[in-house]
Order: sequence, then structure tokens, then C-alpha cells
Amino acid sequence: MAKDQIDTTTQPNKLGNTGNFVQENSKSLAIIGGAIVALVLLYIGYQKFYLAPRAEKAINEMFKAEEYTAVDSLTDKAIKGESGSYPGFETIAEEYSSTKSANLANAYLGGLYLKKGEYQKAIEALENYSSTGSPVIDPLVTGMLGDAYCELKNYDDAISYYKKAADKNANSFTAPVFLKKLGLVYEEQKNYDDALDAYKKIKETYPESQEASLIDAYIARVEARL
Repeated sequence: MAKDQIDTTTQPNKLGNTGNFVQENSKSLAIIGGAIVALVLLYIGYQKFYLAPRAEKAINEMFKAEEYTAVDSLTDKAIKGESGSYPGFETIAEEYSSTKSANLANAYLGGLYLKKGEYQKAIEALENYSSTGSPVIDPLVTGMLGDAYCELKNYDDAISYYKKAADKNANSFTAPVFLKKLGLVYEEQKNYDDALDAYKKIKETYPESQEASLIDAYIARVEARL
């Protein structure tokens, strides 16, 4: 055979090799496939038989803590619960993690810690909250993070969270609230240009909001300082 002639009988067939690989490793592939199926079934079982009952139990146990949040003198009971009677938000958030009730409990905890002046605890609780797509709760939680950082005089982080809260859902209930707070923080930093922009956005974008009814006074104050 000539040196430059290729003997095609000795060349590997790529498709044939793939087939050989499957044949030679069929047992391993079957094990892998079976493991994937087992994981899927395990996940479905986890959702149905573990998370679902826990979620229902958390909902049933949470109502008393929610009642307590409406009464300032019962704030500690809302957080800690009543021994032997009702769990507080701390227990629900910890023991029923991965449920919607635990997620909401973190939002409640953040607000309650803010009221108590425990700002670092508020941040920790609020950061454990996962966005749900709620047009009200999601921006409120983000805005409360801004409040906590503002109280700690960490104004850069406060500004960041107030911006996110105002942009998260452009509704006339939450957005103007956090735009006003954003403007106040800018004023604290003597950044009057950005404060004016925040106040004017309330006036122009949310003219029917409660914040807009008094915003002209804020605008006049900032303009006098420019």
C-alpha cells in the first residue's frame, strides 16, 4: 500500500465510537439515570410531604403573633411568643424555614426590631426575606432596610435601599414614601441637587399621593439652599 494512501478500515468511526461508549458504559449510565429520577422523586416528596404540612402548621401558629404586632406593648410577645401557648416570629422564621410564613415572619421581625431601635437585628431579619413579587411588601422590606441603615447613619447604604424601594414597584403608595426619605437623606448630606430631584419626582409622578400634598414646602426649602 502506498505511504500516502489512507487505509480507511483503520480509521475510527466517531458515530460508531459513541455507540460503543454507550454499550460499554450502559450500566453506569443506567445508574446515573436512576439517580436523577430518584432525586426528582425525592424533591417532589420533600415538597408534598414535608414542606406543605409545615407551611400549613406555620400559618396556623402565626395568627397570634400577627395580632400582637398591632399593640405596642405586646411587641416582645410578637417577637418571642408566649411559652407553651403561641410561637413568636423568631420561632416561626427559624423552625419553618423555606415556608412562606417564615419568609413573612422575617419581614415582621424587621419592622418590629426597627420599632425597638435594634437596627442591626432589623437588618439581619430583613436580609433573610426573599422577594415574592408582592407590589407592596417587597418594596416595604427594601425600604425598611434603608430605614435601618439611616438610623445607623450609614447614609450611602440608606440611599441605595431607598432608591431600590422607590423603583421596585412604581405605585403611589410606596414609591413616594421612599422618594421623600431619599430626599431627606440627600439633604442630610447637603446634596441639595439630588434632594430636589427626588422631591420633584414625587410632585410630577405621584401628584395624588399623600406625600405630594406637602412636597412644595420641601422643594422650596431645598431651592433656597442651592
